[in-house]
Amino acid sequence: MPASRWTLCLARILELEGGFADHPSDPGGATNMGITHKTLARWRGIEPWWDLPKDAVRSLERAEAEAIYKALYWERCKADLLPPGVDLAVFDYAVNSGPDRAIRTLQALVGVVQDGFVGPLTIEAVNKRDPRALIEALCDQRLGFLQRLTTWTTFGRGWTSRVATIRAAALAAVVPSRNDQSTKGITDMSILKGNKTYVMGALMLLVGLAAMFGVDIPAFGEVSGPQLIMEALAIIFLRRGLKGDLARE
Repeated sequence: MPASRWTLCLARILELEGGFADHPSDPGGATNMGITHKTLARWRGIEPWWDLPKDAVRSLERAEAEAIYKALYWERCKADLLPPGVDLAVFDYAVNSGPDRAIRTLQALVGVVQDGFVGPLTIEAVNKRDPRALIEALCDQRLGFLQRLTTWTTFGRGWTSRVATIRAAALAAVVPSRNDQSTKGITDMSILKGNKTYVMGALMLLVGLAAMFGVDIPAFGEVSGPQLIMEALAIIFLRRGLKGDLARE
């Protein structure tokens, strides 16, 4: 049975976070598997957070870390409702910079109210966007935010590497759409898009008929009337055939 998106995304997060750390310049303080001292205290209902001994962070077990990630980040972002790839990009952004910021950035990119809560309107707007473009934009916005932080000089190199890793993994997880599969192998079909196809076909048909009656139109070169008519019919019926095939997908 294939691993769930939750399992795959969590594994990527834990791989990036590592174990216990207590860097003096890190505003999060003591951290283990990416779970900060303050987050763990809040999860355990301890107020103020500094009443939780730092050793509790060091001894944090993976099962509890996973539960925290799922409740406070994955489910908070409704990541299970996001397209593959976008789920990872939003999830990791939430872990690194807070779910509220990650969600509001996503909402800004898809043009909905930035209220920090993922509801039906946000999900609908996300699903209408190209997931690859959305992942790229989200990672760009995230990196831009990090570069403005005062701790960038200390952690910038690591953050840049992390965002690049998540960007690549998220893009690799995108599922090709049916439209992408239907048009695979078509390199340049711009002339076959929309009503312009029929206008061009009709124009070629008229020019072909005119040529058969001795009217020369230099703009179409030295192509014979019958050849123009055949090409016009081919374009029109090819367009109709493609449109019908795509409608049946």
